[in-house]
Amino acid sequence: MAEKVISPDLKFVKEVIASGGGDLKKCYQCSTCTVVCNVTPDTKPFPRKEMLYAQWGMKDKLISNPDIWLCHQCSDCTAYCPRGAKPGEVLGAVRKVSIKHYSPTPLASMVGDPKFLLILLAIPVLLFLSYIVPKGYLDFSAIPRGENGAIVYAKFMPVFPNIDVTFGAAALFAVVCFAVGIMKYWKEMTVNAGLTKWGMAAKGNIFETIYKTIVEIMAHKRFQKCNVTKARSTSHLMVFYAFIGLAITTTWAIVYLYGHEFLSIPKIGIFNFGESPYPLYDPMKLLGNASALALLIGITLVILNRMKNASKAGIGSYFDWLFLFVVFMIMATGIFSEVFRLLNIAGLAYPTYFTHLVFVFFLFAYAPFSKMAHMVYRATAMVFAKHVQREEQS
Repeated sequence: MAEKVISPDLKFVKEVIASGGGDLKKCYQCSTCTVVCNVTPDTKPFPRKEMLYAQWGMKDKLISNPDIWLCHQCSDCTAYCPRGAKPGEVLGAVRKVSIKHYSPTPLASMVGDPKFLLILLAIPVLLFLSYIVPKGYLDFSAIPRGENGAIVYAKFMPVFPNIDVTFGAAALFAVVCFAVGIMKYWKEMTVNAGLTKWGMAAKGNIFETIYKTIVEIMAHKRFQKCNVTKARSTSHLMVFYAFIGLAITTTWAIVYLYGHEFLSIPKIGIFNFGESPYPLYDPMKLLGNASALALLIGITLVILNRMKNASKAGIGSYFDWLFLFVVFMIMATGIFSEVFRLLNIAGLAYPTYFTHLVFVFFLFAYAPFSKMAHMVYRATAMVFAKHVQREEQS
């Protein structure tokens, strides 16, 4: 019988190490990590086998492995590793490489490399400058005002076509990139891991599986199983629901604007159909401000928890901190844009709003290539694992 020959991919090993898995080689396969992990199935548990695959450069076994995403980086394994190999950080690095592998554009390499940060930021900066410079709006006094001289951001950067077309195109680009990457990932999981890898077969309706996965994500059940970074459950939930609230707020504002514009819907009681700005008592405004406050608390807790647990769980890579920085900037500039507008301080309001638009564009246009991609790839891996009964073995 022919023997199977393993061909290590040394380039892949170096890439994992450079992406945040610098202590990979310290692992001596004691399996402490799999023993202390509370989220791994009992059959073929992680992250021991993933550490072995990474050390040996077995890229194909890792990249298409749903287990790298079933890991929620609780960091119990990192805290208890007797060799300081930091399995949680290594799997985080593998996930970064996986995102790059499935990306249909070179942007994944750029987002994960600090030397490209200024270029990535320059794209939205130059784009938005192209809207305001021809109008002479770098001179704030030239920007039209609303009633009683109030600051109106829609006059500085019109919702249509500037905002809607720009962010609509960015969202479409992100969706297409996600779709291409996820389809490739699902295909490789099916082909390389198959539906019999763990002696299982696909079971049940895929849509029912998707529904169960969404319910689990909405409750963040897996995070609650963590020990070392148990507080992550609360902070991540706050950030998660804050973004949902802000998404609803944005959609609500679109309904207000275009409902009035195209359907001639007038103001109805406390519901202010029409152009912004909207009064603070409007339900849409209340939801937006509450969501912004939740994002402020949530992202602050995420950052504080990461710093607090740095000695046990690892401080994280540039890839991790870039995402936290971008979310923090969106929160801060969003809140201060409203504050400076209400205080009618044009010299601070317009630059802050401009910066807010730049970071919102950065988050969503580059989402398929940043840590935000975790949301989609992890959900896909969870659906696959449930569908092939991988998780039922725990």
